[in-house]
Amino acid sequence: MGSDQTSTADGPLAGYLVLDLTRVLSGPYCTMVLGDMGARILKIEQPLKGDDTRAWGPPFVGGESAYFMSANRNKESITLDFKTPDGRAILDELVARADVLVENFRPGTLDRQGLGYCDLHSRHPRLVYCSISGFGHTGPRRNEPGYDAVMQGEGGLMSVTGDADGPPFRLGVAIADIVAGLWAAQGISLALLAREKTGAGQHVDIGMLDGVAALLSYQASFYLTAGVVPQRMGNRHPTIAPYETFPASDGDFVLAVGNDDLWRRFCAVAGLDDIRDDPRFATNRARVEHHDALKPVIDRRLRTRTRAAWIADLLAAGVPSGSVRTIDEVLADPQIAAREMIVDVEHAVLGSMRSLGVPVKLSDTPGRVRRAPPVLGQHTDAVLRQDLGRSADEVARLRAAGVI
Repeated sequence: MGSDQTSTADGPLAGYLVLDLTRVLSGPYCTMVLGDMGARILKIEQPLKGDDTRAWGPPFVGGESAYFMSANRNKESITLDFKTPDGRAILDELVARADVLVENFRPGTLDRQGLGYCDLHSRHPRLVYCSISGFGHTGPRRNEPGYDAVMQGEGGLMSVTGDADGPPFRLGVAIADIVAGLWAAQGISLALLAREKTGAGQHVDIGMLDGVAALLSYQASFYLTAGVVPQRMGNRHPTIAPYETFPASDGDFVLAVGNDDLWRRFCAVAGLDDIRDDPRFATNRARVEHHDALKPVIDRRLRTRTRAAWIADLLAAGVPSGSVRTIDEVLADPQIAAREMIVDVEHAVLGSMRSLGVPVKLSDTPGRVRRAPPVLGQHTDAVLRQDLGRSADEVARLRAAGVI
């Protein structure tokens, strides 16, 4: 299908057409990643309402939700009620042309409409079909709904996040949703690669609980290998010390002493040579075991100077450290600018707007932000007329009937 907008020829997924039947965050994040890498993304939204996150705010800018815009760049928005016969006919035409379909409905919802994987695979064997749900499409909990905060709790992340003597906390971003989107984008890319070899599409089944469990990494390994159930430790690391936040005279900063050589360098910078070779602190294992004795000593010393002074001297000595920064401080970093992690893009309503950039840097086939997040139904007419050959009168009829 040809595009009415800028060419996607510079991305590694250029030429692939993705139907995005998702909403909220996990699915839209997945398709945004695919769109960043050149795929053409047709976002199918409910007429008049659209993606749920279009109503999530404040903040709203020019009537557009900042939340929605965070996960929907590089897409074309089509309003379509595919529960109607006319809408279903249009969707069937789009499916026949698509390489990938992504959905995050409750398992079984699309099956009841003849739009599940088995139905579509039988008619379109090359289609890569990706489902994102709370618990996946198999197992005893497959029918339960999935929400990010629930998954952070059910997946164990909250049990290891927060102070030891305080309540569990969820992360400040919707990490369960975002990582599900990333796993989905990876799974789709792998399925497309496999299709190059076999000629057949397949089902990519992503469960949010699976994705969160995979993030547990070494915390899960502590239990699986040693039977140790990890607990909340604040900013302290369970197996490295000192590796956490410390208070300078003007705010907190992060110190990451990852081995014994770095420990000796840190002691030289901090003027703590008197404890450098103390048997309680000379090795990482000993420092972890005697953390309660070590931390107050470091705290007292680091409170005597500003974090900028400490960080400058520590980095000069090769000791990893950095400030605990606010979002505005992060986005003002010249390194962020140099890496093109904030880019300008033209929005249909807002004009020039800033967006986060693409974090995967490919030397020969780079991804990029080509389109601002679409307003609701921005591309409906273009897709129906230019891609599907509908007449102006037919488009007007469909709109009057509430199909689009």
